[in-house]
Amino acid sequence: MKDLFFKYQAQTSPFPLGMEVSHAKGSYIYDTNNNAHLDFVAGVSACTLGHCHPKVIEAIKQQADQYLHVMVYGEYAQGPAVDLCQFIADHLPDPLEQTYLVNSGTEAIEGALKLARRVTGRSQIIAMKNAYHGNTMGSLSLMNYEERKAPFRPLIPDVHHINFNSETDLDFITKKTAAVIAETIQGGAGFIEPTNNYLTKLKAKCQSVGALLILDEIQPGIGRTGKLFGFENYNVIPDIVVTGKGLGGGLPIGAFTASKKHMSLLQDNPKMGHITTFGGNPLIAASALATLQEVVNSNLMQETLEKEKLVKDLLLQHPLIKEVRGRGLMLAAITKSAEVTNHVVLEAQKQGLILFWLLFEPKAIRITPPLTISKDELKKGCGIIIDILNKLL
Repeated sequence: MKDLFFKYQAQTSPFPLGMEVSHAKGSYIYDTNNNAHLDFVAGVSACTLGHCHPKVIEAIKQQADQYLHVMVYGEYAQGPAVDLCQFIADHLPDPLEQTYLVNSGTEAIEGALKLARRVTGRSQIIAMKNAYHGNTMGSLSLMNYEERKAPFRPLIPDVHHINFNSETDLDFITKKTAAVIAETIQGGAGFIEPTNNYLTKLKAKCQSVGALLILDEIQPGIGRTGKLFGFENYNVIPDIVVTGKGLGGGLPIGAFTASKKHMSLLQDNPKMGHITTFGGNPLIAASALATLQEVVNSNLMQETLEKEKLVKDLLLQHPLIKEVRGRGLMLAAITKSAEVTNHVVLEAQKQGLILFWLLFEPKAIRITPPLTISKDELKKGCGIIIDILNKLL
């Protein structure tokens, strides 16, 4: 299978990990030799309830027996999508009440940018340095990493960048600004949390000049930080919230949510201001709803904070780990060098533990397991990390 993988499937890097997958269950992925790999990555924060959670699988099976795709988004009332959007509205603060369902996080970012320009009549978008919002042309335009942008220019104009957590840089937000977009917790940059009430001050500045605040919850959302939405930790309500990844329970989804007043602007002038064929797909919506219901109705969010403490207590004992950033089960262990991190990630796979990197912080080891992971499994995985590090001393 690996030979065919390299021959027929376009690659994203010169050296993919290339594990041949047989099946997955709970906190484990099994290769074709039936070796179990403890998953500390969860499909890059996508598999909120682990692999093949019974409630998610049951929801998918039930919907598959009823109907799959029947019509482009927004034309027919389909139960799974309606129920999902209502559930999201019921668990978001006012005025976040209407959701547009799409196929991925980056597509949801595109929709949020269009909505912000439509609402304000302005063009300028302010994004954060070292941010990552996806790889479509609009999302790529929000990045300030020129090495990644240069081969694809020209990109979307009138995008400017400021420093996350810099109160001084708030002065760059003016009456020319349509929106400021930020990750609630910066992901690719190394799981950087807002400090000193930064997001509250950012929202206040946006309000003062008539700009919208878009918060990207694609990684922090869906219970991963101990709250259903990460911004609930920071005393702020965005004008537009974007979700994806963990919302789908292992299936592809994205969503952006705003007030009904704002969302209605995509209906006219022009009509069909944002359209998608497969957004709101009933099978995926059923999976997402089952995922949200389990996160909200269980103790997973409370347990996530307990698991955060456990991971930090275990890993911070080691001298080669300088800090563990993040909140809940959105964690990054920062080692003393990129070389140490690379060694740990690659050696861990040989020992049955799946780890991964972050985009802009080469010293970071990504630790974003399913919320359903047990404390014993966390101890096991952290033990493997510590053993690998001990051999480097």
